[in-house]
Amino acid sequence: MLTKAIKWSAIAALIGVALSRSLPGVGLALQLVVATAAVVVLAQAAKMGRYVWMVLFVIAACLFNPVFPVPFSSYMSSLATTFAALLFFFSLELLKPEPTLVTGGIPNHTPGRKSL
Repeated sequence: MLTKAIKWSAIAALIGVALSRSLPGVGLALQLVVATAAVVVLAQAAKMGRYVWMVLFVIAACLFNPVFPVPFSSYMSSLATTFAALLFFFSLELLKPEPTLVTGGIPNHTPGRKSL
């Protein structure tokens, strides 16, 4: 549930990045949100053993890295933003963790047996 909220916040931040071309301070904070979300989803993909998704989210984390920003033209910036938004959107459905079987808290006790 937490990763789903992080993915949605990254999508919202990417929409904000696309709309905030005139506000560079806000764009930097939104890049930080996207890069952090990409690292979180990268860890989720690594846990699931999805190596293609891992590579895609490494690319997304590098593209939106606020520490060492990659200079883009306006066209390439919109292309990278669209790529990352689609990546997060498709990961909502395609990177779902498999449900785990929850066992009850009943101890292993066999009635009718007594120790000697």
